[in-house]
Amino acid sequence: MPMPAYPVRCYQTGCERLAAFKIAARWSDGVTGELKTYALSCSECLTTLFQRSLARQKACRLAPGETLEAAWIYELVRGQRDRDHVRRMDLEKSSC
Repeated sequence: MPMPAYPVRCYQTGCERLAAFKIAARWSDGVTGELKTYALSCSECLTTLFQRSLARQKACRLAPGETLEAAWIYELVRGQRDRDHVRRMDLEKSSC
């Protein structure tokens, strides 16, 4: 039986809106790779959460063999795999 859909909310404290964006960076340990999620955000909280995510990323320490690309903004689409997320460069420029 498939799991029922559940609402994905914005990570901003006190915000109850649905998340529309994923702020994430491509990470790999040399064998596997994935998007490391820093935040899920609604449109209204995007600038704040993107700036906070960039600061968090700068503080990340990597183990030998790990790689971590820059954090970017992706559209959040239910059921979509990481590799299929659409990057929103237009929003990144306006959120810096």
